[in-house]
Parts: sequence; C-alpha cells; structure tokens
Amino acid sequence: MTDVRENLTWELLGDATRELAEKVAEDGYEPDIILSIARGGVFAAGALAYALDCKNLHLVNVEFYTGVGTTLEMPIMLAPVPNIIDFTDKKVLVADDVADTGKTLKLVRDFCEGAVADVRCAVIYEKPQSSVKCEYVWKYTEDWINFPWSVLPPVVSREGQILDA
Repeated sequence: MTDVRENLTWELLGDATRELAEKVAEDGYEPDIILSIARGGVFAAGALAYALDCKNLHLVNVEFYTGVGTTLEMPIMLAPVPNIIDFTDKKVLVADDVADTGKTLKLVRDFCEGAVADVRCAVIYEKPQSSVKCEYVWKYTEDWINFPWSVLPPVVSREGQILDA
C-alpha cells in the first residue's frame, strides 16, 4: 500500500454518482431494487436511487474493514439481514463505495444470485485486485480513498465500534 490517496469530496461525490447513474441508464438497466452495502454504499445508493427513479431501496450491513488496509478474514452480514424473498424475480443493483478486495460485493452478490432475476454491481471506485468486476464503475484506482464521510474522526467514540480511519 502506498501513501498516495484518492480524495473524494462531497461535491465530487455528486458528480460521480450522477455519472455512474448515467452509465446504468445508457446500458438500459432498470433496477427494481437498489441494495446498498452499508455504510459507505449508503451515499452512492441514495444518489443512484434518485437519479434512476428507483424508490425501492434496501440496505445490508456488512462488516469487513477494521482500519486502513486491515480487514476481518471474511466479511459478515450483520442483522437485520434483508429477506431475500422480497427480491424474488427483481432486477437488483448492488451499490457500494468501493470494490477493493471484492469480498464484500461477492458476499452480497452471492446472497442475491439464484433468487433474483438479475443482479449487477455499481461502485464509485474499483481497484485492480477486486475479485468482483463491477458492471458499473465511476473510476478505477489503486490508491486508498479518503471518503468525505470517513476522513474526520467520529464525534463520539463508542467501545466495540470499528473505525474507518
């Protein structure tokens, strides 16, 4: 890992998610559901939902990163896990901030596959080492990303919480 960092600002996030939505629309994909991977994917998912006029927005909590460049061995879904029956025969767009290792996206994509009509992934950033190659990517990078929602320390620190720093 290098010391070089990609810096995403709130303003650039707006541009990035709009351009990402345009890629989805140009491809002709009309998702019935946008499934956000929390926490970082919430921002991308909300913007995509508005831009793609999709009001059916769901969220799945996945724990994986424990710090800069440090992770659990495998990502895990945290309760409450969405009821996959609600996704039956739907076109699902999984939204996240970054496809780094791809393990989180793979977990969520595998959760959907076989139960949905179609599942595709949209991310703001994708890294070369990602095991999941997303259908929709705003930018490719090898660098660590400073996201506007996680560059500052928490206002309060709660014991047992994983920090994004």
